[in-house]
Amino acid sequence: MFGKLSNDKAFFGIFGDLAAKIDQAADLLKAMVASGERQAEYASRIKRVEHECDELTHELVRMLNSTFITPLDREDIYNLAVKLDDVVDLIDSTAHRMIAFEVMVPGSHVQALTDVLQRQTKVLGEAVKQLGKRDSIMARCLEIHTLENEADRVFQEGLHRLFRETKDPIELLKQKEILEKIEAATDRCEDVANVLEQVMLKNA
Repeated sequence: MFGKLSNDKAFFGIFGDLAAKIDQAADLLKAMVASGERQAEYASRIKRVEHECDELTHELVRMLNSTFITPLDREDIYNLAVKLDDVVDLIDSTAHRMIAFEVMVPGSHVQALTDVLQRQTKVLGEAVKQLGKRDSIMARCLEIHTLENEADRVFQEGLHRLFRETKDPIELLKQKEILEKIEAATDRCEDVANVLEQVMLKNA
């Protein structure tokens, strides 16, 4: 049962902090994509957030290894931590690909997909914050799935537009890889929703 064990707040608190950091990284990526300026500064800030997420993930694993009774199945705690970490890793990877490729102003399709990702991480954060209460988590997971479907549509439209309008093959490859990274991050958000749904079903 939820909320019955002395260490619930510790686990759920770290998950909430991790989700908030991921949302912060998505906000920074959206600003980076939209601004066309201070790209290195944005990438550096995202990297710091990614490092903070790593520390939170390591703390969760340490707690998992040292706690006899956990508020959720150990496998679910570990899977949720890994899936959340995957999201921020891909956000960080996207930012540093932009720097490496010297993409100062990504195409409109990249901006549109980044906007979907940002909306997704906000809903994800709301879902994770409710983990100890179970309130509205399934509804939030449905929102995440709906946004992932929107991301798939934006991604496919972006690919079509890239291959139709981009004449420089090198530029095409750069934009395509950035687009793929962001789309992968939206997929990982859906993976988080899948784990949350499994947790809810187990603890119904």
